[in-house]
Order: sequence, then structure tokens, then C-alpha cells
Amino acid sequence: MKSYILKRVLISVFTLLAITLVLFCLLQLMPGSPFNDEKLTEDQRIVLNEKYGLDQPVLVQFGRYVANLVQGDFGVSYNISKNTPISQLIQTRLPISIQVGGMAVALGAVLGLILGVIAALNHNTWLDSLCTAISVLGVSVPSYVFALALSYTLGFRLKWLPMLYSANTPFLSSVMPSIALSMFTMASIARFTRNEMMEVLGSEYMLLAESKGINGAPLILRHALRNALIPIITVLAPLIVDLMTGSLVVEKIFSIPGVGSLLVTAIQSNDYNVVIALSFIYSAMYIGIMLVVDLLYGVIDPRIRVTGEGGRMGFFARWRLVLFGRKKVAKV
Repeated sequence: MKSYILKRVLISVFTLLAITLVLFCLLQLMPGSPFNDEKLTEDQRIVLNEKYGLDQPVLVQFGRYVANLVQGDFGVSYNISKNTPISQLIQTRLPISIQVGGMAVALGAVLGLILGVIAALNHNTWLDSLCTAISVLGVSVPSYVFALALSYTLGFRLKWLPMLYSANTPFLSSVMPSIALSMFTMASIARFTRNEMMEVLGSEYMLLAESKGINGAPLILRHALRNALIPIITVLAPLIVDLMTGSLVVEKIFSIPGVGSLLVTAIQSNDYNVVIALSFIYSAMYIGIMLVVDLLYGVIDPRIRVTGEGGRMGFFARWRLVLFGRKKVAKV
């Protein structure tokens, strides 16, 4: 187990370095520069490039950036807030996005599991049709439409919740954006839960569990739902990062000072350091969550344990399990 975790951590570190290098190269190909002010002369631009080291080769800039990154230094902002450390810009915005996204993930996952289980246990009934209709609605309607509807009804008409984000009431201000962002997650989890639960409920080991006298909630939770969780977690993992890094449109609707709007502003103003820092944080969160999910597979399903040599169900095998079902990957 330890060797497997160490191997995955090393792979994650090299992956982050590769992502950072690719970002550096792509940003160099972008038109313009961080200093596009028409009031600046050519000589002044040259002086600024020398000051920030932008006149150096890409590999030299990359090496210097990585050296600073190891020390927790993301550099300074060029345009958004000149010479302000990027860590200061992020530390005020990232917790807000994580709070809103975390609430959305929790709400979407719980409601999605409930709807999926209800639909599977009441297959081909009106409850199944209702849960399926809610899932289709959640997938089809964009989150900003739900955000506008919630803002108008709960905020403007009923005045139950604040329409705009306020630092004085962070929880209440996060309720409506969290609900709007959770709809797609809820619909996706509900659909996968329904399909997996139906397959599990019709399997032979469920008949064996029933023959042993297990029924009711223990049968559903300990045997059926547990065996259906692996594909669900695989689908949920990337959604967690997407929600926790913010949604630009929803942030704009509720005036949330999150990282989504900061990233778009940085791209528009060619603030390279801010773009790279946020992309690095996004990548680190994604890789970290996928590592945690990979370790959870062995906890949920004892058949998928890390062997003494660090072997585990491979990446393509896991996605085959999601796409085609459990039986086709039983021998992996």
C-alpha cells in the first residue's frame, strides 16, 4: 500500500510539472503581452520585461518559476493588482469557491443517490418516471438558468435569501448558488445510481443475501448501494473539482468573489502568473481528488485491493466498468 501511494504521488508531481511547462509554452504563443497599455513606449516595455524576467528563454522562466513554487511563491500579478503577491489574491477567493462548490457537491451527491435509489427500487413506476424526469431536467437546463430562477423567487419575490453574496452572511449567501450548481451533479449521480442499482439488484449475490435473511435497509445500503458506488465515485470525482473551482456565470449572477472570475480576468489581461497559478491549483486539486478516489476503490470493494506490488485496477479498466458494467471487468 505504501509503495503504491508513493508511486502515485511521484507520478502526480511529474504530471504537475509537465502541466506547468505546457502552460508556459501555450502562454508564450498567446498574442500580446502583459504590458499592452498604449501609454507605454517600447523602451518602457523592454524595461518591464527585464524587471519581471520575461525576456529570458521559456525554460529559464520555467525553472525559476518552479524554484519559487517549491517555496510557495506564485509570483506577483502584472495587471490585475500590480506587484501584489498572487497568494494574497487567491487566499481571499479560493475559500469562497471551495465553500460554495463543497455545498453544491454534498447537496448534489446526496440528492442524486436518493433519487437513483428510489428510481431503481420502483422500476417502471410513476416514481421511476418522476426521478428520471428530474434527472433529465437537471442535465438539460444550464446552471445559470436555475440561478436566475432561484434569485428571482427566493431572493427577489420571497426575500428568504440574499440575492448577492455578502461576507457577513457567507452561509446564507451560498445557499442559492450551491443549489444552482448542484443540479447537474444531482442529475448525473441519479442516472448512474439508478442504472448501477438496477444491475446490482438483479445479480446473484443479492439473491444470496436475501436467502440469508438480509432485507430492508441493510440489504440496500450494505450490499446493493455499496457495490454500485465505484462507478458513481468515478463520475463524481471530476465534478467535485469543477464545482470547487467556481462557475463564472453563477459567480457573476450572485456577485461571488471566487476564483472563476479571477481566472477569466487574468486570461483577458494576459496576466501570465495568475493564469499559471490558478491552473496549477486546479490541476493539483484534480490529481489529488483522483488519487483519493483511487484509494477509496479498495475500501468500498474488497475485491479491488492494492496488492503487495502496488497493482490495482487500471485506468482504462475503471472506465470500462463505468461504461459497460461490472461483469465485463470482473477478471481485471
